[in-house]
Amino acid sequence: MEYFKLFIRAAFVDNMIFAFFFGMCSYLAVSKTVKTAVGLGMAVIFVLTVTVPVNWLLDTYVLQEGALSWLGPEYASYDLSFLSFIMFIAVIASIVQLVEMIVEKFSPALYGALGIFLPLIAVNCAILGGALFMQQKQFGDIAEATTYGLGSGFGWFIAVVLIAAIREKIRYSHIPAPLRGVGMAFLITGLMGLAFLGFLGFNI
Repeated sequence: MEYFKLFIRAAFVDNMIFAFFFGMCSYLAVSKTVKTAVGLGMAVIFVLTVTVPVNWLLDTYVLQEGALSWLGPEYASYDLSFLSFIMFIAVIASIVQLVEMIVEKFSPALYGALGIFLPLIAVNCAILGGALFMQQKQFGDIAEATTYGLGSGFGWFIAVVLIAAIREKIRYSHIPAPLRGVGMAFLITGLMGLAFLGFLGFNI
């Protein structure tokens, strides 16, 4: 039950897009069609689900002060937390490279549609944000970290698919010229963000 609550909170209450506006560049760029939005959303779910627990292990057993005590008492005073950013990014970049190779191998059409935004997942602030929030929340075990990563990825997936569906729907609507394209996307995102504020009322 606790894991379910953590998943719901990560996906809806602390949604990466609507609560923190993380990952906005790729969110706006690939949300013109539902097909590409689903593809990138699934990739983000995978990357977050893998990188958050891996970075939790790295942080817990290597980077935190005293984390190296398992090597022996002489290492108990070591503090490598200053390496957190670069180590987290290295893990993320490795996983994204793996995802890119898999997508290119099994779905060349999606690989072409996503273009530069697939490798740019490596510098997507939603991905790094997941690792940093994990560090801040100090999860007690790897299962909590994995649940949080999965929930955060699912929340980003919902956000990008919803905006893509709305943008496809309004493509042939009579929209004033100054608001067409990114302008309308920002307006819709703001309204959706207000709607997601309603999840703050969840008793989690």
